Amino acid sequence: MKKSKVGFIGVGYMGFGMANNLIKDFDVYIIAHKNRDPIEKLVTEGATEVSNYKELFDLNLSCLMMCVTNTPIAIQIAKELVSLINNELLIIDLTTHDKNGTTKMKNIFNSSKIKYTVNPLMGGPVQAEEGILGGIWGGDPKDFEESKKFLQSFCKNVFNFGSIEKAAQAKLLSNFLSLLTTTTVIEFFRSARKLDIDINLLCDVAKLGSGNSGAFNRIADKALEGNFKGYVFSVNNTLKDLTYINDLLKSSNNAEELSKIAMNFYASAKDKGMGDLLVSELIEKDY
Repeated sequence: MKKSKVGFIGVGYMGFGMANNLIKDFDVYIIAHKNRDPIEKLVTEGATEVSNYKELFDLNLSCLMMCVTNTPIAIQIAKELVSLINNELLIIDLTTHDKNGTTKMKNIFNSSKIKYTVNPLMGGPVQAEEGILGGIWGGDPKDFEESKKFLQSFCKNVFNFGSIEKAAQAKLLSNFLSLLTTTTVIEFFRSARKLDIDINLLCDVAKLGSGNSGAFNRIADKALEGNFKGYVFSVNNTLKDLTYINDLLKSSNNAEELSKIAMNFYASAKDKGMGDLLVSELIEKDY
């Protein structure tokens, strides 16, 4: 049976694992870029590398997925793509957008041939490779089942939030919860060190109380062994997401203040040259 063709733009930090899982079910086509390592690994697994967007769309794809760093980059790519799309196409935008990003993208892809949907993700690179991400889907209801056919390759669950705008907002609120929890865990460790409290005993206590969480376990279990790379998300990406979150929450006084505190925490780390570190590596740093 002939497989559907899926194009994938952005096989980097998160995209690699997703594309690698798609290869099991579909013919996957990826765009060349400077970071050769993930490209070469995916080609070895069965993906096909193409050199430009025109070559990609000449393949008459069934689905195009985009997983890029931020809204400005996504918009720039969308403007390059739109005139090249020559057949009916489902687009699944996996990017975490700012509060207006998905609307801007939808306006660019305003064509009867294009079904623009979004599916920002819960989870990180490890979950992407394991195929157990959570999807926060938004788009025209008639496109949900078709989207799930492709997303099930790397998502354990896909949740339909209705419009693309609501899905984008839900993703930022989900990150608000997870990133503030993560920030608290980091400061929990740093404060215990400063106060010379036995962190092993303290973590045993924390696991018995309501402070226990996915973020806590992801960081704590490895940190207690001297591995501070348990939370695979960079300071730069965290700062970007918190900037988007803070903008979304401008009318929510307390939530805005909480997001601003966390945002400033990572802005300070970036200013001191720590932007490329994983957030959990900040446990060891003084600044």
